[in-house]
Amino acid sequence: MWSVPIDVLLELGLDLHLTLGLLVAYLLAVVLARRVRRIAVGRLRCGRCRRLSRVGAWMRHEPAQNPQWPYGTFLQRLSPPVRSALLGLGVRRKVPAGQILIHEGQQQSHLVLIEEGLTKVTAALPDGRTALLSLRVGGDLVGEMSALNDRPRSATVTTCSAARYSVISSERFRAFLRENPDAALELAAMVSDRLRWSNRRRIDFSSYPVKIRVARVIAELSRTHGRQTPDGVVIDVRLTQPELASICGASETSVQKILRELRTDGLVDTDYRRMTVRDLPGLQQVGQIHADEC
Repeated sequence: MWSVPIDVLLELGLDLHLTLGLLVAYLLAVVLARRVRRIAVGRLRCGRCRRLSRVGAWMRHEPAQNPQWPYGTFLQRLSPPVRSALLGLGVRRKVPAGQILIHEGQQQSHLVLIEEGLTKVTAALPDGRTALLSLRVGGDLVGEMSALNDRPRSATVTTCSAARYSVISSERFRAFLRENPDAALELAAMVSDRLRWSNRRRIDFSSYPVKIRVARVIAELSRTHGRQTPDGVVIDVRLTQPELASICGASETSVQKILRELRTDGLVDTDYRRMTVRDLPGLQQVGQIHADEC
């Protein structure tokens, strides 16, 4: 690196002291140039890091786009400002499948607002079996009864898949309802719809034979939790046969027999804890479901 300037200086035939002075000046210039270059590169990197940091901060604080909440859920019923206020009330948590969010019989007063995932609501029967009462999805509110009447939990809520939810204290929820009367009305409408659904199940149990009840429940699940595919409507709910039997109000043996008949008729296909409805109109006909019930 140094041979080029030394050779040039020697060929010029300059005084030795002058040559050494020029050489020292050259070396100082090289060192200074390198330092300036390192500073410039460092500033460039820091500037890039700051820009990336600002982008990362923006991404962390940028609110997620609201999903399309399923029809009939509490979040779907609310206007965007009220929905945002409710989503900001609680403490968010993420859990895997199989986690119990609410325990039957416990004296608790908080609510659970499901934001993503599928949960099942079950209750213990006197004979030790567990009855599946309903299914809840993202946008649904659970635990509101104990939050409003200070009574023990009437059912257990368990995640069927990975889920994200918010825990809201009863005090904050009651204040939210006082500040948002429309939300209180929608809460009453939601509870009314759930009561109507329960009444329909009781009427089905007393009025229809097992095959019709099973067909009606499967058709209802395909409407509320179904996903259209080229092969039919896939029900994205992993239910065991005992759970399906409990929600149909029938024995497990009877449900197994009915499922075999529905498969033979080409109406449904069953896989490991998953079901595909091949012919929904045909299934609705078996369940005697009229157009006003769809």
